[in-house]
Amino acid sequence: MVISTRTKFTDQLNDVEGYIRRFGEKTVSDIRAAGLAARGDKGAAEGVMDGRKAEDRLRSAIENTCLDIMLLQQPLIGVDLRFVSGAFRMVSDLSHIDSMTRDAVFLTEEIPEKASAKIEAEISRMSEGAADMVQKAVDAFCASDVEGAQQVMEADAAINALYVEVEEKLVALIRDGKSSAQYLPELLMVAKYFERIGDLAKRIAAWAIFRVTGEHTIAEKESQRQAPAAE
Repeated sequence: MVISTRTKFTDQLNDVEGYIRRFGEKTVSDIRAAGLAARGDKGAAEGVMDGRKAEDRLRSAIENTCLDIMLLQQPLIGVDLRFVSGAFRMVSDLSHIDSMTRDAVFLTEEIPEKASAKIEAEISRMSEGAADMVQKAVDAFCASDVEGAQQVMEADAAINALYVEVEEKLVALIRDGKSSAQYLPELLMVAKYFERIGDLAKRIAAWAIFRVTGEHTIAEKESQRQAPAAE
């Protein structure tokens, strides 16, 4: 009976990791497709917009399996507890990213290709950079790779710098009278979505570190900022 229970537990852990990898692959694919959509690829745009059901299935599979483990496999301690609780939490970050790709595609459909072309190079680099960050963050979580997770966090600076380039470029175009201001907010928002995806990739990388150390550094920093000052 004990052996059977342990075998089921191991199978459930493997299932969670498999679901996470699949969810990560889907999310990375959607990030890249959103970047292509921003450059006028209608097929890529349709693929992203049609992916909501797959996202829901993967999220439910991960959450339900994690809940089953937490409810039925007691006591759950140490590395196993950190893996299951980290997986349960990071799925919301992956889901948020996937939702952002659809929001970005929705915006790009409202922007003429002539306007989008003005930041095509930057958006291409941002989407590829963000996709790479998410892929490496998921890999780091599954492999308990602290060094890989830290590299993801460091890579976010490049995405932030690209967003600043986009912002400065669009403002300069408007100031010089070379472009209409009509689509400025939408173009900036598309770039902002990719910048925010980089931030969420950092959160996933932090769950990789949590799996090993028990500390979620980003969450702890946010908690410290919100804590009232000691009297």
